[in-house]
Amino acid sequence: MINEQIRDREVRLVGADGEQMGVMSSKEAYNIAVEAGLDLVKIAPTAKPPVCKIVDYGKYKYELTRKEKDARKKQKTVDVKEVRLSPNIDTNDLNTKVNAARKFISKGDKVKVTLRFRGREMAHMYSSKYILDDFAEKLSDIAVIEKAPKVEGRSMTMFLSEKRQ
Repeated sequence: MINEQIRDREVRLVGADGEQMGVMSSKEAYNIAVEAGLDLVKIAPTAKPPVCKIVDYGKYKYELTRKEKDARKKQKTVDVKEVRLSPNIDTNDLNTKVNAARKFISKGDKVKVTLRFRGREMAHMYSSKYILDDFAEKLSDIAVIEKAPKVEGRSMTMFLSEKRQ
């Protein structure tokens, strides 16, 4: 809120140069801001009494948007990549999938390892869990199991994420 929108009876005023000007009525604070040719901006509405500052509102708003933009630039999004396996996978094929997952994890992504079952394979679901365990074991130097293997319908899934040092 700025200028006349501030309806509080008393506010704590901070001057344009950052100095404390004390607690006063909002009308008084607004008049001081008008004399300085600047705006009265409420910066801490939850404080008792609310804190208002005398600033150039356009410049203040620009600074806030710049800070938000910088914060968004610095944050990293984590993607979830999926690696699909089948219960009758061969050793070399498993190694190829492990290398693909290794590449994803080294880039900072999480990996969802899915073991898909079809037809009669459904009867031997839990005897195939060792495939996911082997997969996690081969990546244990760079990854940790975030979510343990879990059966969901016709598949068994497990999540791996990068190991923190």
